[in-house]
Amino acid sequence: MKRKAYIIALLLLTTACTSPKPALTPTQTQVVNTNPTATIQTNTLPAPTETPTPTPSLVATEPNPQGEVLLKIVPEESTVFYEVGETFLNQNNRFSTAIGKTSEVNGEIYANPANPLASRLGAFVIDISTFKSDNSRRDNAIRRDWLESSTHPIATFVPRSITNLPETYVQGEPYTFEVQGELTVKQTTLGVTFSVTALYDQSQLTGTAETEILMSDFKIGPISIGGVLNTEDKVKIRFDFVARPE
Repeated sequence: MKRKAYIIALLLLTTACTSPKPALTPTQTQVVNTNPTATIQTNTLPAPTETPTPTPSLVATEPNPQGEVLLKIVPEESTVFYEVGETFLNQNNRFSTAIGKTSEVNGEIYANPANPLASRLGAFVIDISTFKSDNSRRDNAIRRDWLESSTHPIATFVPRSITNLPETYVQGEPYTFEVQGELTVKQTTLGVTFSVTALYDQSQLTGTAETEILMSDFKIGPISIGGVLNTEDKVKIRFDFVARPE
């Protein structure tokens, strides 16, 4: 009997030691600390189909930092320009600069005069179907065949970071800085950097933001009309803005 009881106890002990450990769910991972005195921790991860929703504005150190002032772009007093060089093949290769502009632009600026480094920006939205130059035929061709803005009328710029903001602000004095972000035109999104000169005075922010892009990067050019004209690939974009509190 003693030998039989010993065999049964041995079998039970062996079964307990070889029982499978509970499996982790697909959304869990096990992190083991190499410190022998530490305990095993289980961290829950988001499911593979879950992705964080990007925020259109820069992240500040506080949700509503003290001294922050919300300013909104005033479309009636703001203008977005494009400038591109073009050569007229049917006019002895005459070179000129085509300039188009629109005031259909909106955006928000969270200025912080007390702490400029805490300032942040919201997304900027431009209706590029309203670009007008000195030539309606050019404008119609751009809307129809190149920008295809009659089909894709909205361009957006989503700021991601601001560099070279001043640590202190002096009212009435201009300052320069750079804004890095993502420009979306005709379903193509690329990173661009705007150089900005701005002046904040009596709760009004005015300034100019400039950058250069290549049309080919956004799959919209360079433009070539056989026997008539060719454009350069490089385009200069300028944004003259006025922003005030509502």
